[in-house]
Amino acid sequence: MNHPEKFPRKRRSALRHLPRVQEKLAGVHQRNLYKWLIVAPMIGIASGLAITLVAFLILKEIWPAVLGYYLLHHWAIVPGLVVGCALTGWIMQALTPNPNEHSTEEIIQAYHEHDGAVEMRWFPQKLLAAVTTVGFGGSAALEGPSIYGGAALGSWLWEKLHRIPRFHLTAKDRRIMLICGAAAGMAAVFRAPFTGIVFALEMPYKDDLAHEALLPSLIAAVVSYMTLGSFFGSGPLFDFAASTAYTTVDLLWSLLLGALIGLVSMVFVLLFRKVRQGVVAWSWPHWIKLSIGGLVTGLCGLLFLQVYPGALVPLGPNYEAVQNILTTAHSSQELVLFAILKLGATLATLGTGGVSAMFVPLFLTGGGLGIAFAQSVVHSPAVGLYAAVGMAAFISAGYKTPLAAVVFVAEATGGHGFIIPALLGAAVAYAVSGDASVSSDQRVRGERG
Repeated sequence: MNHPEKFPRKRRSALRHLPRVQEKLAGVHQRNLYKWLIVAPMIGIASGLAITLVAFLILKEIWPAVLGYYLLHHWAIVPGLVVGCALTGWIMQALTPNPNEHSTEEIIQAYHEHDGAVEMRWFPQKLLAAVTTVGFGGSAALEGPSIYGGAALGSWLWEKLHRIPRFHLTAKDRRIMLICGAAAGMAAVFRAPFTGIVFALEMPYKDDLAHEALLPSLIAAVVSYMTLGSFFGSGPLFDFAASTAYTTVDLLWSLLLGALIGLVSMVFVLLFRKVRQGVVAWSWPHWIKLSIGGLVTGLCGLLFLQVYPGALVPLGPNYEAVQNILTTAHSSQELVLFAILKLGATLATLGTGGVSAMFVPLFLTGGGLGIAFAQSVVHSPAVGLYAAVGMAAFISAGYKTPLAAVVFVAEATGGHGFIIPALLGAAVAYAVSGDASVSSDQRVRGERG
């Protein structure tokens, strides 16, 4: 007779806890979903539009005309690079407070040292300096202004929105919005949303992730990708003309290729850091430093064209060079020389203060070395596989972003079938290269509260 009373009692006991459960659920919903469903798309749209403008100026207007002129008139390469880099140096010296503070490095520094705050007074000048760096043929790519532009806009939006109570933004959210914007910028410029997410989360650390920014970065990256895609299309940026089949032997060779590229990357990164520190310490005007960098960059491009005349040249954003290497036959000697001069041009452009970053230069160099390795060491027709491994390995070793490296190869090239070999090569290159990173502001790992 007492049994029927037990269930109502249990129900009453459960009902007493219902308000607390509802409060917890409401807190989780507000913290993880509600505000980011509104804020993250705003960051994605703003970043996507800004990066679309930068990409249009460089990839559609300036660089095609400059490249065409350089290929027709080789004599113009050196003076063109000197003028372009000198102009970049003047913009940074005359129109910004610190000519050495820009691009990805500024964003990593803002994340670690300034609670995500980016000074927006110098935002247009720095984007303009990136356009002159890359547009005149500096050996750099668009991820520098894209990451900087997206992250700065994310930080700026926090400044505008955190005073509005309905958004529930805290001081800690500014760092999240910074990373969110970086992911959006990277996703847009490479038409690779997953790459943007993973790279932005890996970027601040060598052995860790900015995990708190995962959800907003996911939303912003997809929105930004769709925004730029509405103007440029949404297909892969590059494409492999190769089979995706591989064997166990290929996996073993991928390990060796990853180790070799890890060593090359370590030497390059240490040399880059040494040059960069030396140039920053010079008392010369910034535009003179960059003029010297432009001179050396131009000589690298001119030398390659003197030895191997054609459409391939180690200058500029080099999107067309990636496609050229992936789809056109080149001798191993040509690819190795291209890789050496591409690294030299990148060292000269960015080591002397050029405004951008080296994601694509490392990606392109790794692809060239990977194909040369396939042709001369493995004697394999599967050059696309080894190009993918080389690309992922160099990015992984240089930026300390192994996951982003592999995801980028899969998304940007359509080479999804090469993920396993690329993972192996990237992991080995990451380990072999040690702590050497092109970013001096990366930390090993985040603090756990």
